[in-house]
Amino acid sequence: MATPVFFGVRHLSPAAAHQIRKKLDEIKPDLILVEGPSDLNDQMHWFCHPKTKLPAAILAYTEQMPIKTLLYPFAEYSPEYQAILWADENKIPCRFMDLPSHVFLAISEPEHEADNSSMTTEVVYNQLETMLEESHDTFWERKFEQLNDGYLEAAEEFGRQLRLSAEDSPYRQAENHIRESYMKRCIVHAQEEGYDTIFCVCGAYHVEGLKHNEPLSDEEEKSLPSVPSNITLMPYSYYRLSQRSGYGAGNTAPAYFELLWKAFCSEKPENAGYEYLTRLAAHQRKQGHMVSAAEVIEAMRLARTLAYMRSSRYPVLQDLRDAAITCMGHGQLSELSVSIANVEIGLKIGELPDGVSRTSIQDDFYRNLKELKLEKYRSPESLRLDLDLRENLKVKSEKSAFLDLNRSFFLHQLRVLDVRFGTLTKYKSDAVWGESWFLSWTPEAEIELVEAALLGETVKLAALYKLKDRADNCTEIAEAAKVFEDAFLCGIPKATEYALSALQMLSIDTAAIEEIAKTAQRLSYVIRYGDLRKFASDSIEPLLSQLFLRACLILESSCICDDEAAKGVMESIDIINRVQIDHDFLDETQWISLLETISNRDDINTKCSGFAMATLIERGLVDETLLSTEVSRRLSKGVPADLGAGWFEGLAQKNRYSLIMRLSLWRELDGYLSSLDEEEFKRALVFLRRAFSDFSPNEKSDIAENLGEIWGLEPEQTANILMNESTTLLDGLDDFDFGDI
Repeated sequence: MATPVFFGVRHLSPAAAHQIRKKLDEIKPDLILVEGPSDLNDQMHWFCHPKTKLPAAILAYTEQMPIKTLLYPFAEYSPEYQAILWADENKIPCRFMDLPSHVFLAISEPEHEADNSSMTTEVVYNQLETMLEESHDTFWERKFEQLNDGYLEAAEEFGRQLRLSAEDSPYRQAENHIRESYMKRCIVHAQEEGYDTIFCVCGAYHVEGLKHNEPLSDEEEKSLPSVPSNITLMPYSYYRLSQRSGYGAGNTAPAYFELLWKAFCSEKPENAGYEYLTRLAAHQRKQGHMVSAAEVIEAMRLARTLAYMRSSRYPVLQDLRDAAITCMGHGQLSELSVSIANVEIGLKIGELPDGVSRTSIQDDFYRNLKELKLEKYRSPESLRLDLDLRENLKVKSEKSAFLDLNRSFFLHQLRVLDVRFGTLTKYKSDAVWGESWFLSWTPEAEIELVEAALLGETVKLAALYKLKDRADNCTEIAEAAKVFEDAFLCGIPKATEYALSALQMLSIDTAAIEEIAKTAQRLSYVIRYGDLRKFASDSIEPLLSQLFLRACLILESSCICDDEAAKGVMESIDIINRVQIDHDFLDETQWISLLETISNRDDINTKCSGFAMATLIERGLVDETLLSTEVSRRLSKGVPADLGAGWFEGLAQKNRYSLIMRLSLWRELDGYLSSLDEEEFKRALVFLRRAFSDFSPNEKSDIAENLGEIWGLEPEQTANILMNESTTLLDGLDDFDFGDI
């Protein structure tokens, strides 16, 4: 019986993938065994399907909380994938030989058992990077990706030395021992089946263990723990494959390593450098940056020189990037950062053919597409969908009558799960019963859907879990109110109960007026449109009343603030005012009395006072006489210019058309400005310019007409005077002291 061939690889190594195919062509084995979950052997043929486009991944996850996951990603240049592909091309049996996923998940290291030993494999890698002053990716590419001969021996020796140097925790050592013993058992079973030449593909770290560990016995295999789990294939993306997304075993540059793989396939690995630099230049040009052919040539020359200085046969990614920054980015990484991300990581997303085993949430998603008649929107083209949430009285069945409402529930559930199938946009009118979505389907959305399977078996259950988790982690009432609103939009009563409970608990504590206002606004929305979404809102009316009362109690003290904080207070006044108008059960008398108190007080921020007056005007509670009296009181010579102008700024935040039409207001303002001396006038001018800064040109023109009428001038004469005077005054502000403003 021949000794198995152990081919140690680095996962996602183009050189390993290239060398593995050469070795397979050389020895022509009877059976190929690949490191991977052995309970997925019946799905292996999908990797070889002509419609499969990598990257793709095997995802295993537990059915019960807390969710544990196991991920095996593959790119086109993965050595494991190329071994599977070679077996399919040559009609040779191929199997996965690692622990079944349900066992692997059962023995995976708990968080409280985190590896605290001093010399883990990660620490060894870090020390190696410190010694060589290069990343591990660069070290591997420079020392292993460029080997012509002896790759198998070099990778095996690297794995052996790593095992000798590392001292992983007892937990991780035990896990590796069980895995290697199980893989050894698979090899022994294959030999007992009569396979003579067996080719084993595994991580270089495991070669030594496969050679010397004893295989698991029947009793030991039966005693292995297991947890209920699911396993599936899923499309993947280069971004998720990269270390930038947090995937520790990934490449720093998946798209670049694909270039390197293609260069290996053409037997000209040095061509990867040319391809990298030309793509970088092309992307820069698309961004509107000038990159000449001479700069690309010089970058390639510099990269070769750097490679020579760093003992490489040809430039690696670090050499190419350094040369590109120097010659094409003028020494600045920032000039090339977007192009570097595009060329090194890329936007590639894998695809799997129809028929691949799906998670239960995927099955539920496609079932909902069919039931809700959304199948045509599963398209890469962005299509608009307008929804009428009202009951359709022209149809007989309840299902058809509420089709658009159920569509809305489903799309909002996907939104909560961050599955980018639909994007909510503005409806074609202001009708509250309408919603508009732009729908499109991408492999990236499929990835997000599969990942949502970790939260629940159906879209609705996953959304419920996500909302419950958000509710449990809320620390502010506005945050809990947002969860409540999302649960309402998703049509999940259980989630609204969780969120409402969290909201009630948080509402016990003191909160800022801005938080209370935002919370009241969301609750008001649910109460107003609850019937439209078949939601009984009676239970939240007492909570809204409680929040309204609290807002009334703290609003006065909140108005004692600086100008920056006044913005938030004014927004809160506006929100609470609209909420009170929308709901008769909120005490109107108490609210109006509070607004009158704030508008009359002189010891609070004058912007807030002015805004309270503007709110009263909007409600029709201020006549011409009262406004004239208040304006003359606020804009009198005894009032500091900044306070008077601040009050006017607050007043001008609302009802501008109504204010512009009141000639008495502008007569009082004109009289006030005329009474100021030069220094006071300059100071007032600074604040008034800020107050008028967001007035529209038409509004300013109407104000000029009012002033013209007061001064007895025609509108054109008024405009010319104002233009000339303002220019002169602005020039005179050059020496003005702005230090205390």
